Amino acid sequence: MHIHILGICGTFMGGLALIARSAGHKVTGCDAGVYPPMSTQLQEQGIELIEGFDAGQTQLAPDLFIIGNVISRGNPLMEAILDQGLPYISGPQWLGDHVLQSQHVLSVAGTHGKTTTSSMLAWILECAGLQPNFLIGGIAPDLQVSAKFNPANKYFVIEADEYDTAFFDKRSKFVHYHSRTAILNNLEFDHADIFPDLAAIETQFHHLVRTVPGSGNIIYPAQDEALERVLQRGCWSGTTPFGPGAQWQYANHDAAGTHFDVLYNGEKLAHIAWQLNGIHNINNALAAIAAAHHIGVDASIAADALSRFRGIRRRMELRATIHGIHVYDDFAHHPTAIETTLAGLRHQIGKQRILAVLEPRSNTMKLGTMAARLPKSLELANQVFCFGEKEGKHALGWDPEIVFADMQGRASAYNDLEQLATAVTQQAQQGDHILIMSNGGFGGFHNKLIASLEKKFT
Repeated sequence: MHIHILGICGTFMGGLALIARSAGHKVTGCDAGVYPPMSTQLQEQGIELIEGFDAGQTQLAPDLFIIGNVISRGNPLMEAILDQGLPYISGPQWLGDHVLQSQHVLSVAGTHGKTTTSSMLAWILECAGLQPNFLIGGIAPDLQVSAKFNPANKYFVIEADEYDTAFFDKRSKFVHYHSRTAILNNLEFDHADIFPDLAAIETQFHHLVRTVPGSGNIIYPAQDEALERVLQRGCWSGTTPFGPGAQWQYANHDAAGTHFDVLYNGEKLAHIAWQLNGIHNINNALAAIAAAHHIGVDASIAADALSRFRGIRRRMELRATIHGIHVYDDFAHHPTAIETTLAGLRHQIGKQRILAVLEPRSNTMKLGTMAARLPKSLELANQVFCFGEKEGKHALGWDPEIVFADMQGRASAYNDLEQLATAVTQQAQQGDHILIMSNGGFGGFHNKLIASLEKKFT
């Protein structure tokens, strides 16, 4: 059939587009304000993109419209679809009904680390010769694309997001996925735009647990209080804890987290020395190894795969080195993720300076629900540059100058990208590490800064 996808450049919907095409469907799509890497990936795969959501797209006469969760009432194309009584469905439900029911689904849920852990797990299964299907909210160089599907293959790795499904389906996306091996990586309060408190998110995770069959397995960190509460509400599957004192553990790690032993019931099974860093990534690795073990992949094979794993784009991705100044791109946008990302970099580089550039772009961060936590999460940075628009859909609902007032002059706020690039460039000196953190395109700031640094030092 011909499928037309609204919001096709989102990480989930872009991956779904690739899967639908691999399943034999004709795929077109539309979006607004597109940016790489997803727009580039879709164009490389020959999927037609239409800029904007004009109502005239109904004249394409697709058999089905798939609606992304960025689409809301008032969208001109969505209004035309409703007015004309045209068939539509959410992305997660289409995927669950038409693809995932026939697969052994290995899902990765949690507040942090979903994309990284999903990529690790898919890469492990690839190295084990299992040729997994997958849909991941990012692009790992080892996997080359964010999504792949061959109906002849048995296993499907999916990043399982707790955000709501669509404007007409307020359940979390992951309840549609038919998970059989489910990683619950961690659980904190997030998505303040749709969840009133942590308890509401715990309820959604409880719904996910309810969908896992008795022959399935739930993998979770042993000392996460929120997840313990989720499981205490009812669990009908096998469970596998990981972390300190649990079934799967790590030992003999260095401070930066660049190498460690993998233990199962106290017995060393493997050693990993890899390109990643940070204790958070070690825990991500344990979860991925445990999930692969559930479907019969030996820990030694998993460890060998992870020792060759090159990470994913926009997760501590080194974008440029100019005059000894390293510029990184990272997706961190929650105080916990910001703190752990900085900790990993600090352990890696020692006393060299870190200039942190932050765009609080997620709905939760724009609302200011967690703004008070930001100064502590940024403690390991020598200088902090915060960007926030004063008007428009990305405008902050809080004042960075007030939030960072007690950071003794180490933090500054900007609402103009050119001024921000100039300020960072003026501060930068040889040996610095500039860490740019945003969950969006950041108005092309990365390239603006790199060009500004090159102009200064060349």
